[in-house]
Amino acid sequence: MPTVRFWPANTTNAAAPVCLEVHESTTVLAAARAAGVLVESPCNGAGTCNKCKVRIPAFSHSGDNDQHSCHHTLTPDEISQNIFLSCMTQIPGGLDNAQFIDIYLIDRQDKNDVQVVSQGRHLAVALEPAITKQYVSDRNETLVLSGTAILGTESGNTAGISHGLVVDIGTTTLVAALFDLTTGRELAAISALNPQSLHAQDVLSRIKLGSTAEGLSVLYTGITGAINAMIDDLVEQTGICPQTIYEIVFSGNTCMLHLATGTDPAPLGKYPYTPVLWGNSYHSAACLGLNAAPFAQVYLPPIISAYVGADITAGILAADLVNLKGVTLFVDIGTNGEMALAVDGRLSVTSTAAGPAFEGMNITYGMRAAPGAIEKFRIAPNGEVEYKTIADNPVTGICGSGLLDIAGELVRTGIINKNGKLGGWENDIPAPLKERLHKDNGKTVFIIDQAIHLSQKDIRQVQLAKGAIRAGIECLLADRSIAPASVERVFIAGSFGFHLNANSLINIGMLPKPFHNKISFLGNTAKTGGQAILLNQTARKTIAGLVKDAEVLELATFTDFDKTFVKCLNF
Repeated sequence: MPTVRFWPANTTNAAAPVCLEVHESTTVLAAARAAGVLVESPCNGAGTCNKCKVRIPAFSHSGDNDQHSCHHTLTPDEISQNIFLSCMTQIPGGLDNAQFIDIYLIDRQDKNDVQVVSQGRHLAVALEPAITKQYVSDRNETLVLSGTAILGTESGNTAGISHGLVVDIGTTTLVAALFDLTTGRELAAISALNPQSLHAQDVLSRIKLGSTAEGLSVLYTGITGAINAMIDDLVEQTGICPQTIYEIVFSGNTCMLHLATGTDPAPLGKYPYTPVLWGNSYHSAACLGLNAAPFAQVYLPPIISAYVGADITAGILAADLVNLKGVTLFVDIGTNGEMALAVDGRLSVTSTAAGPAFEGMNITYGMRAAPGAIEKFRIAPNGEVEYKTIADNPVTGICGSGLLDIAGELVRTGIINKNGKLGGWENDIPAPLKERLHKDNGKTVFIIDQAIHLSQKDIRQVQLAKGAIRAGIECLLADRSIAPASVERVFIAGSFGFHLNANSLINIGMLPKPFHNKISFLGNTAKTGGQAILLNQTARKTIAGLVKDAEVLELATFTDFDKTFVKCLNF
């Protein structure tokens, strides 16, 4: 069997390579996983994300090595550098067993410094945490209580020291916030990339990977390690002792909570889509391997359905939806577009699989919201293009908010027609815009920067993602016989949603035109709702009752959903 050698970051000067004998026809991605080498593959090897790139000097993109070829997804510069997609590239046969195949890993620039919103709309709650402490003077020890139950004891009088943690487990990013449970004050917050996204970007591919024992182990240990690293950072920032963290609230979608607790997510991926976990439950932090007090507990907020999770539960609480009069629409825009409709406090919820385009995945020059990503874009009246990158760094790609801005502006100016065709305009357009329309492999692209363009394939990805969100909204409103014009307020939640431009959302048709001037961006309500749950145990009972009474709309069984979705693809 041939031996592959994985080298870090394009150099042989650092450490020794990781070596592995592999069978012929094994993909490079499969070989890397078997060797314990991380090659980022957000689509889990489906060949759609164009991110699992490696450099293999011994391979060619032509001739006998056609099985390695992926010209349609790589730039000419990448092809000239012998860069390949690891999920589509197989180890060839006929090699000498002693022959080494050197494979060089490529670091993606958007793995670090990802921009995450950690704040959002708060619900004012009284300080009434589930965790309390009671000093017993005759025994000189302090009881740590959860409600009336004794979690553990500590020597001496420690009644004045008590901490809790909220962890927003997003599909792509993580936010952890540390609180003083004696005062309710937030001491520090930190964000990070969810390491699971390196293996599978969206919820469906995450479920598929986590449905095997090996895949679940990778996802579970990855998230646990990331949370512990965040705890370590928070402890260093604040000087507290991790053994004084007595409760951790996990806020996340249903799949993320399954994976964070090491629970098999397979039932979420097949009919009747029944969760193993339903939340409103307590779990041992020690059993989950978390760095906290030895008897600390993890609380999972109530889950509404397989695809409407505790992050939406927390958002419903943070936005105080049930106490608002009239019609309110709450939408968390992301890979799993979850939404809630409140009519005088009565809740209906649904979710729609928008896919990973909003995270920059499946987009030719897509990337996460890291320095160098285009985050804002506009076309001036004279046709000149203006854009802003995160941290004002030189442009390296396009993140989700920039992608929607670009699509919105191209639709507004007629560069993209209502059917989504790039260059399908009917009227004259300004010369500066015409000059940006080029041919790449015979297909029209729009040049944004010298090295960055938007392709027809990218636009189709935007159509699919925005069409899924719009179709969910249309069905949710139709189920309650509510016209879009009757919606009085629209709340956009989530870290990604916070960066969006309301006009762009309407320009591309993700939101109906009657929503104009009714849109508010709430920020990270998964975190702030989790904060209310941590600091007030009555909020747990309240939200559990609301979730129990919520009506769940399953789009898969909704009449004419397919027709609605197809209609919503148009710009």
